[in-house]
Amino acid sequence: MSDTQTKVPQLSYDATLNHQRIETKPFIKWAGGKRRLVPVFSPHFPPMRTVGRYFEPFLGGGAVFFHLQHPKSILSDSNATLVELYQIVRDNVEELIGKLEEHTNDKRYYYNVRSQNPKALSAVERAARFIFLNKTCYNGLYRVNSKGSFNVPFGHYKNPQICDAERLRAASAVLQISTISAVDFEEALSEAGAQDFVYCDPPYHPLNETSSFTSYTAGKFDADDQRRLARVYRELDRRNCRVMLSNSDTPLIRELYQDFQIIEVQANRAINSKANGRGKITELLVINYGLE
Repeated sequence: MSDTQTKVPQLSYDATLNHQRIETKPFIKWAGGKRRLVPVFSPHFPPMRTVGRYFEPFLGGGAVFFHLQHPKSILSDSNATLVELYQIVRDNVEELIGKLEEHTNDKRYYYNVRSQNPKALSAVERAARFIFLNKTCYNGLYRVNSKGSFNVPFGHYKNPQICDAERLRAASAVLQISTISAVDFEEALSEAGAQDFVYCDPPYHPLNETSSFTSYTAGKFDADDQRRLARVYRELDRRNCRVMLSNSDTPLIRELYQDFQIIEVQANRAINSKANGRGKITELLVINYGLE
């Protein structure tokens, strides 16, 4: 192993979980990502020493996973392209870094890369393409059309950090404690039981008809999916799982989870097509447990 390969961020020993903790953050931007909300959520997480397994079925940017770093983490997302990226970061990070270093922040180049057929690329090339587009597209928004093609315009950033090798290596090291799969949330949580902790961060129910960012796969996450998730939440509660869920503050979400503890939190909306659509907004945190 070369000297550059061993340069990962600081390690600290977590005695409560009996493993090394690696200080890192998400390596991609994600609409609705929870990096800024983790400090708000922290007082409401159950003690990790009491958790058998950690499930996160809407992985997205992975901020909560990277914060908790439970040694038995079961991660998933319905976005197969996103899941493949995480698998490549975990299993083949050095080749990924090499491919990322070939990319450049140029408008014509951006549209050439965006127009590529992902199926014609290798898995590592697809992962590098994903990160490149994420770092250089408008506002870091991941969005696909009905055919599943990425369609966000060029972002015109002066000097985006396309390849953050140190953070990618740190993420790779943390992801070694995880299993990662591309499945629907219901399947992902089918085996969760007592002693397990589940964090659900689904595509948010829209505050209005124009505020939704649910097009991260070719299919939408609609009100029926929200109801299905609420049924799964209740089933997990019956199995004595501890469950935390984030969502928007809408009448539907309050109705679906009225039997559980609902906590209001203030979040910064960082990704919006219009600058005046960003700023503080009330979101809901739903938990089914008390804290020890």
